[in-house]
Amino acid sequence: MFELSARGTNPGREVLAGLTTFLTMVYIVVVNPIILGQAQVPFDRAFFATVVATILGTLWMGLRANYPIAVAPGMGLNAFFAFSVVGSAAGIDYRVAFGAVFVAGVLFVILSVTRFREDLLNAIPASLKHAVTAGIGLFIAFIGLRLSGIVTAHGTNLVALGNLKAPQTLLALFGLLVTVVLYARRVPGAIFLGMLVTAIVAAAVGMLTFDQGFFSLPKLPSDGLFVVDPFTPFVDLFRYDLYTVVLAFLIITLFDTTGTMIGIAEQAGLLVNGRFPRAREALLADSVATSVGALLGTSPTSAYIESGAGVAAGGRTGLTAVAVAGFFLLTLFFFPTVQAVAGLSAITAPALILVGSLMLHVLREIPWDEFDEAFPAFLVILSMPLTSSIATGIALGFSAYPILKLVRGRGREVHPLLYFFAVVFLIQLFFLPHV
Repeated sequence: MFELSARGTNPGREVLAGLTTFLTMVYIVVVNPIILGQAQVPFDRAFFATVVATILGTLWMGLRANYPIAVAPGMGLNAFFAFSVVGSAAGIDYRVAFGAVFVAGVLFVILSVTRFREDLLNAIPASLKHAVTAGIGLFIAFIGLRLSGIVTAHGTNLVALGNLKAPQTLLALFGLLVTVVLYARRVPGAIFLGMLVTAIVAAAVGMLTFDQGFFSLPKLPSDGLFVVDPFTPFVDLFRYDLYTVVLAFLIITLFDTTGTMIGIAEQAGLLVNGRFPRAREALLADSVATSVGALLGTSPTSAYIESGAGVAAGGRTGLTAVAVAGFFLLTLFFFPTVQAVAGLSAITAPALILVGSLMLHVLREIPWDEFDEAFPAFLVILSMPLTSSIATGIALGFSAYPILKLVRGRGREVHPLLYFFAVVFLIQLFFLPHV
């Protein structure tokens, strides 16, 4: 079923690779509920939905596509959901926002089984793709700095250095140091281990307590299984003018997921003549997980670049992904522990800062000596953290790109779809609510 012999691997190696991938990304079961909590999503719902969406997407990837790639709620997309979409206009609470995620997920499913997916990917220039990744990285790193108290609000300069002597800030700085050292030493699961060490220190000094114990039987969210039904989101799409929100979710998820999948497949030596076999099944893993996850109560899922750690440990087949899903299933029994750790942002903030920094490696791929490529990318990167809006960054960059190409007489290089995006985003910037 998994073609173990053909790919030169065995069950033991695959399970070990799955454990490696799990340790590198398990931080998401703590970090994602924290970020969604900023949008008033109940912690038990966010935790449950995060784990279930991860299990579903990763199992699909392993059983249907046979790739050693894990799927989970994406970093950056959760920040966009919590800090940009929810509360951007009257009536847009987390339920309405999850509806927008569901619509984007359904569209992603449709695109995943059609050739339009390739057209959409080809329409977006590489410089803008890289700029969006870098901008999201700066955005979530800024969130980590703010939650930790390393930076704070300032009346004149907007932000300023926080009180580094405050206990929680000191703990966050310690956690960041430990995590960075572990990562620099290439220790598998550095982010998770950094959180673990920080939590132990916090418990030793009385900043972290486990009043509810460490384990409990899995249970459904207190307010029911689903946060939204499958029909209301399509009505809310028009009621709240969520077109650009859905488009932003869709675009980011599509090229982020595709790029990650191709990168991991290439690392594992699974590309055939440069092509990505079973791409439809792989993309369906992400799109189905996004759709179901939205109904349960989590932001869009994405293929995780941390899967590369499992590939480096020998993972070559979908059995690695199945093992990852199995380990995530066990986290449902650790809800009290996760809830206690999540209550102290100093433990999780270093993960946001480090992950944000890692997303900036794509900056080297942007042709900075070509102004019509560089300036739109610059707008995206700068505006995302400064406006606290991923959608605004995308809108500015995607609008400026075709304009500059036309000015330079290179308008034919721009895909027709990008002109369409530019018109849509300009309308959103000037006439619709900003998110």
